[in-house]
Formats: sequence, structure tokens, C-alpha cells
Amino acid sequence: MFGSFYKPKHPAHRVPPGQVLTDKFPVLTYGPTPSLRPEEVRLEVGGQVENPLSLGWDELMALPQTGLKADFHCVTRWSRLDVEWQGVRVLELLQQARPRPEARYVLVYCYGGYTTSLPLEDFAREENLLAHTLFGQPLPREHGGPLRLVVPHLYAWKSAKWVRGFQLLEREELGFWERNGYHRRGDPWREERFSSPGENL
Repeated sequence: MFGSFYKPKHPAHRVPPGQVLTDKFPVLTYGPTPSLRPEEVRLEVGGQVENPLSLGWDELMALPQTGLKADFHCVTRWSRLDVEWQGVRVLELLQQARPRPEARYVLVYCYGGYTTSLPLEDFAREENLLAHTLFGQPLPREHGGPLRLVVPHLYAWKSAKWVRGFQLLEREELGFWERNGYHRRGDPWREERFSSPGENL
């Protein structure tokens, strides 16, 4: 069963400007693809929180599980509609970690060294998941398995693969692509693909 927050629209109203629909799920990755067994995964939540978390796979699977059907938009201009995920809601983890009032940003870091950054208000949304299942099957390695972030309202580079943890921060710390010319937020409907010169300094 998929979350009640999913409200499908007519496809013509679900494709952001500059995007092309595909029935495929292209694999785009920077750097090497980590090879992790689920039992090797440990998720850390730290920084500006009252209760830092360190959760192994069994602990993650014991948390409430949620289904999500959502559209997926890549900055390279393809979109796929109705992608079906299952996992743990980000809000579930934040409720346990208890962000401090000064927390404003999140740095997501991954096995393999990738990072991405988001404002906390974009991270702490009802639909966002730490996903371990794609279309009813264990999340494939090339798509971020065993565990990836899914942030469907932003471009897909924010939906980091092979997630290892989150740091909640008072001040913004840019992730890999944000340091290398991509937009700090990445809203597909505003075509926030790249930053203006000097914006990310």
C-alpha cells in the first residue's frame, strides 16, 4: 500500500519543463559503485540532534515501513512516472533523532564518498524515504542498494545512493555536485539545474 500523500495527476501535468518521459530507469553514478551486503549497512544520524542514531540493517527493518509511488526526475532531462519504492520515512528517523532548533541544513553522506546537501525543510518532508525496495524487489546495487534516499520533489542527484548517514547542520555545507556547479536546491519545476557564477562560493 502506498502512502496517502501520493496524489497522481494527469501525465501532462507531471513532467517538469525540459524533461522527456522514459519507461526505462537509466543508471547514472559518479565514481565507483559500492558493493554492500545489507548486514554491512549502518546508518548514522548526527550533528545538531538531541539523540544521535546508529542503526544496523535489522534495526532499520524493525522500524515502520512505508510504500511510496512517485515520479522521478533526473537533471540529465529524463523523467519516469510512478516509480514504486518501499522503505523508512525520513520523518521517522528525525522524530527519533530530535533535531535541535539550530538545525537548518542536512549533509547526506554515502558509502563510496558521495555527498549531497539539502535544506532541512526539503529533507523533512512526509514523502521522503530511505528506500530498500524498488518495484517490489530488493533495491539493485546500481540503483543505490541496499539503501538510498528518495526525495521526489527535487532532481534525482539529491536522492543519494548507498546512504551511510546524515549530518544536521546549523550552516550549509555543500555536497559534491553542489560544489561543482549544480544548483543548491534543484527544483525540477523551476529548472534549477545549475548555479549562477559565484552562487555556491
